[in-house]
Amino acid sequence: MRILHIVSNMSPEAGGPQEAVRMLIQHAPQGYSSEVVTLDDPTSPFLAALPFHVHALGSRHKNWSSPKLVPWLRSNRERFDGIMLHGLWESTGLAVLRAIAGHKPYVVFSHGMLDPYFKRAFPAKHLKKWVYWLFAEYWILRRAFRVLFTTDVERDLAQRSFWLHRWRPMVVALGTEPAPYPPSVSVPAFLERCPQLQGCRFLLFLGRIDRKKGCDLLIQAFAAVCASDPGLHLVMAGPDPGNWRHELQLAAERAGIAARVHWPGMLKDEAKWGAFAACEAFVLPSHQENFGIAVVEALTCGRPVLVSTPINIAPDLSADGCALVEPDTLEGTIRLLERWLALSPEARAAMGQQALKTFANRYDMRHNAQTILRVFEQAPRNAPKSLAEAR
Repeated sequence: MRILHIVSNMSPEAGGPQEAVRMLIQHAPQGYSSEVVTLDDPTSPFLAALPFHVHALGSRHKNWSSPKLVPWLRSNRERFDGIMLHGLWESTGLAVLRAIAGHKPYVVFSHGMLDPYFKRAFPAKHLKKWVYWLFAEYWILRRAFRVLFTTDVERDLAQRSFWLHRWRPMVVALGTEPAPYPPSVSVPAFLERCPQLQGCRFLLFLGRIDRKKGCDLLIQAFAAVCASDPGLHLVMAGPDPGNWRHELQLAAERAGIAARVHWPGMLKDEAKWGAFAACEAFVLPSHQENFGIAVVEALTCGRPVLVSTPINIAPDLSADGCALVEPDTLEGTIRLLERWLALSPEARAAMGQQALKTFANRYDMRHNAQTILRVFEQAPRNAPKSLAEAR
């Protein structure tokens, strides 16, 4: 079976959807083959490192849309048995509606982009989205064979964003892969980036330095509790697309904790996995995460996770016993750290052991990717030609 993945870009700095595409292709069932079409500039250096065929139809001047995409889809759609559209609110979805709907079955992987958090956080932007919703996004989702959500929580929350909605939901477990490097290799690579942490204990944040991730809450909470554990440090690793890091560093200086908060920037490959392997626990007080790939990556290294309630997998992690969970407020983040510091070494070790079991039972992408892609085996050979047939 031949599958086409459509995603706006494949930059490694873009986050979850791009990583999901890579894992779905790498761990596809036997007999499946995949290609990717993106709006990337074809000269982008990261494309050469991808181990699958990518059709990059964008340019260095404009990457949010491409006049080449619809003609390319119309010319190539018959080569594929199914189409998977990753993400919403982009020109890629409108291209699917124009060139794929009624010709080939397609599914939409929402990747958390229907979460009502965005309606609350950006009300003016949500009003603009209503216009696009009525004329495009509603129909893109309605005509999809399935709309994929990664948890029951995400599926249910999606219905609160727009009162006018109609789609065929399906919940599929996402995940990640086992750590690709042993600690003997990865930890030294991380310590090359942060040599001042040699022999130190630390909590790890790894993700975009972004307001949605609750980075400011974590700095303030660490300042509030760190006096009770003078040997504990905090690592804030990740890209800073909004140039917020300087403001957070000033906050750490004012709180007198600058020497204990470390900013290695974006970590990749061995250094990234070394950070997971060397940390005491992973912390993410995010205001919204439909899944949280970095959370699951921490589990693969046997690390307990300290997370906020808006992370949609938090209830499952808490039930398994590998996570502490609190609200995404300053008070909640302080409690999160206080609860961790109050645990005995035995309790922390037990959480770490459970983290490995939870990854194996719930989030191993070597198995989950096959379940996700087999959704196309349920699809009709030819997509409905009309909305009436799609009902």
